[in-house]
Amino acid sequence: MTRIYTRTGDQGATRLAGGQEVPKDDVRVAAYGTVDELTAVLGVVRAFLPASPAPAAARGRLDHVLDDVQRDLFWVAAGLATLPADRPAAMPAPGPSDVERLERLIDDLERDLPELTAFILPSGGPVPTLLHQARTVARRAERVVVTLARAGGADAGPYLPYLNRLADLLFVLARWAARAEGSPEVPWRP
Repeated sequence: MTRIYTRTGDQGATRLAGGQEVPKDDVRVAAYGTVDELTAVLGVVRAFLPASPAPAAARGRLDHVLDDVQRDLFWVAAGLATLPADRPAAMPAPGPSDVERLERLIDDLERDLPELTAFILPSGGPVPTLLHQARTVARRAERVVVTLARAGGADAGPYLPYLNRLADLLFVLARWAARAEGSPEVPWRP
């Protein structure tokens, strides 16, 4: 990047990674933009970790997990920002092994948690509540990628299992972080 501004956006357009100009409200732009937003929200979570009352080991584990996820999400966004014809063969994309990695992590974290008996409200300190917010952004990213796939972006489909499982992981991480901090879960009372 030689400069941060290109003036392309002044007229409501942007360029995909392959150079194709598209409107800024193109569903592909919305998909990778929402993934970018999720990456930023996870950065905010990580910024709040040092102030968390959770033990250092728990903070360290959470930071490591979020670092891995942010790195994955950069590749997800890059893949969504690149049309299939322009994607290098070696461009990483999440696959079944990445989804299985998230599932193993979910299973491992859930061993430390009480069974859910009711819906819970996003609550606790900044870290758990921001993880709940990240979960909602992950779900939105998933919905936008579904829209992209339905609009003819068949290349978007492989990202769906990863985003779906990531939202599940973020829910479990929010619960796990709240427990590590000693924050009680607040059940929803209809």
